[in-house]
Amino acid sequence: MRRAETGTGRRRALLRAALAVLTVTVVALPFAAARQYDAFRRTVAQQAAPPGSGAAGTDAKAAPARGAPVVLAYHDVAPDSRSRYTVSPKDFDAQLRALREAGYRTLSTREFTDFLRTGRTPAPRTVYLTFDDGTHGLWVHADPLLARYGMKAAAYLITGQVGTHRPYYLSWAEAERMAGSGRWDFQAHTHLSHERAPADAAGHERSAFTNRLWRPDEGRVETGEEYRRRIAADLDRSVGDLTGHGLPRPELFAYPFSERLEESNLGRDGADALRSMLRARFTATLTNSSARPLPPGRRAAAAGQVQRLEVTRDTTAAGLLRAMARWAPVAPSDADRPLSHPGHWRMTGDPDGAEPGTLTGAARPAPGTEYVSAAYRPLATADWTAYRLRALVDGLRATSNSAGVTLREGSGHPVALSVGRNTASLTGGGPRGTGESCRLAPAARHTVTVSVTSERVRLTVDGDACATVRAAARPAPELAGGFSLSLRNGGPQRQWPRFTSLEVE
Repeated sequence: MRRAETGTGRRRALLRAALAVLTVTVVALPFAAARQYDAFRRTVAQQAAPPGSGAAGTDAKAAPARGAPVVLAYHDVAPDSRSRYTVSPKDFDAQLRALREAGYRTLSTREFTDFLRTGRTPAPRTVYLTFDDGTHGLWVHADPLLARYGMKAAAYLITGQVGTHRPYYLSWAEAERMAGSGRWDFQAHTHLSHERAPADAAGHERSAFTNRLWRPDEGRVETGEEYRRRIAADLDRSVGDLTGHGLPRPELFAYPFSERLEESNLGRDGADALRSMLRARFTATLTNSSARPLPPGRRAAAAGQVQRLEVTRDTTAAGLLRAMARWAPVAPSDADRPLSHPGHWRMTGDPDGAEPGTLTGAARPAPGTEYVSAAYRPLATADWTAYRLRALVDGLRATSNSAGVTLREGSGHPVALSVGRNTASLTGGGPRGTGESCRLAPAARHTVTVSVTSERVRLTVDGDACATVRAAARPAPELAGGFSLSLRNGGPQRQWPRFTSLEVE
């Protein structure tokens, strides 16, 4: 009897224990599921519904169908941001809609690098959409809009920041889903060198990627070798992060902050070393700020660097198309009466921002100015290699003033033409000191004709041969470029010369 009671008690105890375990499990399941869902939500966030598409149509004129793409530089897409680098979903939708209506086709990175190698694109009008930093808004807001319009884009990741500072940056899980959609590919934007850090004893902060940094414990700046080791390790880690997450090896690299190497503390040797490290790892680099015009094309491919058009919070859809039209390449035959189109000129050398009319005498330079110059469509003409320019210059007086034309503007080997009352000359384009000049019959007016090819530049004045400069031994793309005009006045303000006509063919 006692044994039976004991057995029954044990069974009851086991049953109570089993029920207790079951109760705990039932109670705990919702909490565990909630924790798992919360972790998943932090790893792969829910995408936002795209905004309603507004009215179609824009008055902006599409760029000519010349084949060369324009590279657009975005940073983030998010609502209600005060940052000038963040575009709202509504504006991004309008921009994509405008691109589609204007006949643009978006390129993948592979298609864009194929263009750099071959000069060919899969459509007459193409655009390459790039996004720097790898912000969370690309997955939540930008991706649904790309899906709406069937477009592609490339995200340039700071790989050391992926999955950190959530929800500002993307997670790797989100990046992998984006890659799996076929709409995105991922390129390099450093591992953790996209930051500013002290570059001297005074603590002035500059880009850590393009500057040797200050070592406070040792009271000195990094040596060149220390800088190279740091940057090489960062670049290799960036590439390794991408391939380690199953993404293709990056082909392109975007400079942090788009800072120019000319403004860094690397010096010529350090800048050359950085370029060498980048060339060894990538097909080309991208920047929004270049010392010379490098729109996508032969010149940019030869330089290994491509300039982008930056899109900000204030960029409208119509404004974007207008800007893209300025970047689209034109042929010399399209340069119809250049002096009649002030909007085609970019003034330089005048801090007061004189109008291009100063070149023709229609406007007077600011008081005290001795030199004005302007480049003709410097982005659109970057790949010109053969053209002829004919100009009539008036108002030349003794040695106090002169007119100038720079050929192959923006190339590594420009040629400068100068014409005065008594003389004309060509300089540059080849080894240092290269140049020729000729004496002219003294006159206030001269007609200059200059023929430009990748082999030579020839100058004729008033119908007579004057000078010839042969090109440096360089590939033709490195000698490509349009032209700029300049005027110099060393005397009283009333003695400014002027261009009274200009033809290009």
